[in-house]
Amino acid sequence: MMDNNSVKNMTSGAPLRILFSFALPLMVGNIFQQLYTMVDSMVVGKVLGLNALAAIGNGEWLNWLVLSMVQGVAQGFSIRLAQDFGANDIGRLKKTYVTAFRLSILCTAAVLGFAFAALRPILHLLHTPVEIFPITVTYLSVIFAGVPIVMAYNFGASVLRSLGDSRTPLRAMIIASLCNIVLDLLFVIAFRWGVAGAAAATLVGQAVSAFICYLSLKKIEVIRTPKPERRFERGIAAELLKLAMPFAFQNVIISVGGLVVQFVINGYGVLYIAGFTATNKLYGILEIAAISYGFALTTYVGQNYGAGRIRRITKGVHTGVLMGIVTAALISAVMFLFGRHIVGAFISGDPQDAAATVEIAYHYLCIMAAFLPVLYLLHIYRSSLQGLGDTIMPMASGGAELVMRILVILFLPRLIGNEGLFWAEVLAWAGADVVLVSGYYIRMAKIGRRFVEKET
Repeated sequence: MMDNNSVKNMTSGAPLRILFSFALPLMVGNIFQQLYTMVDSMVVGKVLGLNALAAIGNGEWLNWLVLSMVQGVAQGFSIRLAQDFGANDIGRLKKTYVTAFRLSILCTAAVLGFAFAALRPILHLLHTPVEIFPITVTYLSVIFAGVPIVMAYNFGASVLRSLGDSRTPLRAMIIASLCNIVLDLLFVIAFRWGVAGAAAATLVGQAVSAFICYLSLKKIEVIRTPKPERRFERGIAAELLKLAMPFAFQNVIISVGGLVVQFVINGYGVLYIAGFTATNKLYGILEIAAISYGFALTTYVGQNYGAGRIRRITKGVHTGVLMGIVTAALISAVMFLFGRHIVGAFISGDPQDAAATVEIAYHYLCIMAAFLPVLYLLHIYRSSLQGLGDTIMPMASGGAELVMRILVILFLPRLIGNEGLFWAEVLAWAGADVVLVSGYYIRMAKIGRRFVEKET
């Protein structure tokens, strides 16, 4: 039935082996993705200076606000696809795929319009320093123009992952990363296009990855649908939006908290902005495995929930928790040992300013590294709930993050000085964990009472 051997049913076999074999290609792909993100920032910081690095950092949360809506929609759609595939309902799977594809086009248009309408007003609300305002506008304008490309990749990769294929997104990301690195050097250093060149290099790389995913999707028999049957199903569309909108809204809520943090950081000047930017560029490295385990668990839980294998879900989630804690401890150790040298690679300029910026960045990095297991639990329990089709509790956890970030960033510096700036992120993770961990076990208790366990 399937031409693509990468498609994988996750309703049988040892959870540890399945989760790790699925997550490993995603981790490798994320490493390459973070590699080109770091090269972007290193090239900008070293070649264009602290102001350019600060400008990119100043736009980071606004960039995430826009792109996370796209990612949220794609991830929400993939839950229904994973459940249909796990239930072996191929007819419904085909209808879900066609409807999700068309909905993604409509959502892309809406996000694109919002992005350009909100760009300048939000930067003004953030009190963006005048010396970096035009640089930030230039960078984000190019990035936002590529929203359709971002949606194309995220939709394709999410569909593939929902069917158990994590290797194709890996190949796509590796090729895209190498393209991005080469184009960074060409556009920024050779062509002297400034931050616009760094943004353009990112978009070209994403376009390459989207095309690779598209070629793979064409080969998968279970979603191949003849033209006469490619109908937009309103009932399925409503179900997809019910899953996807809380996903997207959850990301928006988290982004709003980040924007408030950025507003406060902007008041401390360019050095603090640059220091936080350098560390935030390593954020992706810190959570590489967490994101990968999360994608694995969403697919694993979704497929097993569709198949009615509830005890198997519990076993898989507990395995994921153990994997997450061990991995977080290892990454934290690396950051404590080598973090100062890593953040220093992003920073150039006046020696005194550069040294002060490195100290700010490394201090922030150490605090995040110390509490990294908290972040890993967040990803594991949130993704497990999403695999169960529950996008409301993860959205509520986004609200908890928002409240914690705002309370900490507005009031803690008044109590303990500048030190309070560094704690907003980890306390936001902790607030989300309270909601997600309790929400997961409450949800599983209800499901356990309702479901009749199938034979494994």
